[in-house]
Amino acid sequence: MSEKQEFSERLRAAMQALRLAPSAAVLEREFNLRWSGNPIRRQAAWKWLNGEAIPTQDKLQELARWLKVEPHHLRFGEHALRHLRSEQKRWDEGVGYLERETFDAFLQLPAPQRKLIREVILTFAKVHQGGAAPRDASAGKASSD
Repeated sequence: MSEKQEFSERLRAAMQALRLAPSAAVLEREFNLRWSGNPIRRQAAWKWLNGEAIPTQDKLQELARWLKVEPHHLRFGEHALRHLRSEQKRWDEGVGYLERETFDAFLQLPAPQRKLIREVILTFAKVHQGGAAPRDASAGKASSD
């Protein structure tokens, strides 16, 4: 099933949970009552409900507020939300006060210094693990650190 179709099913289910008919007319009317930007048209609502489009992030946030669901759940489903929560739990349990203090200090550094510190840490990790240090696409971009 496509990502758009899965979003459509979650949107329909959220509307039905609030005892609303999952129709383009209802979605258009109720969304526009709450949305402060340019109103959506019925065609956009129809596309969201029929698996042809996914709303932009700002509209998705408003939909989630209105439908009383978490934005991540509405957009990506329960599996992604469980994964996100387990990653958060891993960080919450595995990182103590000293690490958090270090992370905060790291984030306050200018980008070139953050890049240097990152490279030092990855070098130590490589030596400690006896293998290649993990790298990502942004490793060489100071502005993305």
